[in-house]
Amino acid sequence: MTGSSPVCRIGTRSSNLALIQARHSLAEFGRRCPGTTFELVPFDSPGDRDRQTDLRVSPADFFTRDLDDAVRSGAIDGAIHSAKDVPDPVSEGLDWCWLPWREDPRDALVIPQGTTLAGLPAAPRIGVSSERREAYCRQRFPDGRFLPIRGNIEHRLAQLDAGDFDLLVMAVAALERLELADRTAEHISLADLPVPEGQGVLCLTFRAGDSRMQRLRSLFVRSVVFAGAGVGTTGQVTQDVTRALAACDICFHDTLIPAGILSLVSPRAVVVNVGKRSGRHSAKQQEINQLLADACRKGQRVVRLKGGDPGIFGRLGEELDTLDALALPHRILPGLSALNAVAPASGILLTERGTSRGLTVLTPRQEGGDVALPDRDTRDRFPIVAYMAVKACGQVCADLLSEGWPPGTPAAMVFGAGCPEGFTIRGILATLPAQVAATETALPGLLVIGDAAGRQLASHGPLDGRRVLLTCSDALQEKTAQRVLDFGGTPLSFPLIRLVPATTLPDLAGHDWLVVTSPSAVRCFLDALAAQRIDVRTLPRLAVCGPGSAEALAAHRLFPDLCARRDFGTEGLVCEFAATVPAGARVLRLRSDKAGDVLAEELRAKGYLVTDWVCYRNEPVAVDALPEFDDVVFASASAAEVFLERWGTAALAGRTIACIGQPTRQALLAQGIAPDAVGLEATMDGCIEALAAYHVNRALAAPASREEILP
Repeated sequence: MTGSSPVCRIGTRSSNLALIQARHSLAEFGRRCPGTTFELVPFDSPGDRDRQTDLRVSPADFFTRDLDDAVRSGAIDGAIHSAKDVPDPVSEGLDWCWLPWREDPRDALVIPQGTTLAGLPAAPRIGVSSERREAYCRQRFPDGRFLPIRGNIEHRLAQLDAGDFDLLVMAVAALERLELADRTAEHISLADLPVPEGQGVLCLTFRAGDSRMQRLRSLFVRSVVFAGAGVGTTGQVTQDVTRALAACDICFHDTLIPAGILSLVSPRAVVVNVGKRSGRHSAKQQEINQLLADACRKGQRVVRLKGGDPGIFGRLGEELDTLDALALPHRILPGLSALNAVAPASGILLTERGTSRGLTVLTPRQEGGDVALPDRDTRDRFPIVAYMAVKACGQVCADLLSEGWPPGTPAAMVFGAGCPEGFTIRGILATLPAQVAATETALPGLLVIGDAAGRQLASHGPLDGRRVLLTCSDALQEKTAQRVLDFGGTPLSFPLIRLVPATTLPDLAGHDWLVVTSPSAVRCFLDALAAQRIDVRTLPRLAVCGPGSAEALAAHRLFPDLCARRDFGTEGLVCEFAATVPAGARVLRLRSDKAGDVLAEELRAKGYLVTDWVCYRNEPVAVDALPEFDDVVFASASAAEVFLERWGTAALAGRTIACIGQPTRQALLAQGIAPDAVGLEATMDGCIEALAAYHVNRALAAPASREEILP
């Protein structure tokens, strides 16, 4: 390929299973990035050519070696593998990530067609391809004869049906992807037979440092969160940190984090102590860095929980450097430092008018563990942080220059530190005052002078620090904001619609089905049920149009009997109804006053008796002035209408516009506005994913130099 080509060549093994997996992945890449052509390139591997070597003693790269060589040489841009086939660590010169579309990770017992497990011979011949599967079978079938087996899935099944074996253990994911799930005689529980972490998962590998493939990867990883645990009690942990702990998949924490704070971690998450105390290290720093990078590349929500504030003596820089070198996304949540707790703990005031105008913060510990204070010259060049210094910036910089500070010393003014609308101006000691004077803002500023001011953080996520205006209702704000944060953006909560539930309910007993078409409808309906003290056990069967509504019901221990499996919206739900529900069923459809009656009419056209009921109204919310933003997300036609009535189309000029689905898109088009991104699915998750994909698609489709592609 040429450096400027929008073609991306992705390799995979030439087995039927590998080709099916890769074609599906390339279709998903293309759906997110339509400006790039993804071309599939089949390869053989040593494991495909050598059918004699027992897999239990085969090399780690038995199924990846040729693809690894092709990626490193530039013959292809990347390769897709079953994650369990990828060596750990990956081959030198490669980077990687796991892909989010996953199958059942369990193993299954497979027997010849037309036989049963009860009819197995007393000493069955069992084909084994790994030590863990053999150990399971030896325990369950102690009289079995254990024989090595090779070949792809179809070849193994052919050997089984030809009478060479009586029983095989195979991955459920492989059988399902090949549409051979009917060959499963019994699923084996994960408790009885644990599987490799990557079973059922696909892995994308590419050349280390390939900026375009890193950009594609950014769609499939989430920002690592560096969070401050504060000074020791749950009451002093910020709400942002609490939310991050509740949402994480894995938490790497320091040794001195109290158990009460660790109890805030999601119960489904893995908790790993990587802390260090003087002379006793649970993990070396380089190992911690690698753990963070690997968990991120597996698509996990990672929290690195540090005592106090992560930016103060927390070795944060080394961990950030590792992620930055791999272009992996991250964000920092501050914590209450012990420095902030001195006054309430001791009565000591570190600054006081007439007594102390500042303080020095340092550690006597040197790199390597020795103890010694920095010498005076070093202390004199510590970074200076000046509060309330916006108007005094010129004088402060002039004074330091007169004291002999080099004019090229890095300097920065941090406006609105910690606020969503905050920003930073960077320069040097000689030029920063002019830059600050030219800035119009009412935000307070912190002046930072010294080498530390030269460091910049990059999010590396698809949204890359962009301010994303979220116009959805309060009920959707928190979850939507989390997805924006996952993709490296800054969410701006800006609800334009308030949901007002109906005060009465129609006759529920007179219906066979209850159709709920949005999470908001779920919430309003359940509020009305509670207000009227109606027992949920009397509800008709439940149908929803997508996973968002299903999750909203599940939060209340209610689970739909029918859910659209594709095209989440009217089309998907009508198709699912027509395929599973007999005509003549009595259907109660719940909706907002703005949703329209298209779904009801299409169900009636299929022969259903439909009552269309408005369970909530959309009312405009009185809001303050429009904040500065880069992207805007419209979760409904109502929100778009309110926005345009108040600020007009001019407010959208130069901004990226995303909407949740086709009805909202049509409302914008009617106003002459073409949205840039429409939800990959008609959910807020799908909408934010589409927004992220839009930015990645633009980056991938742009011409690139050969150096960017082959570093």
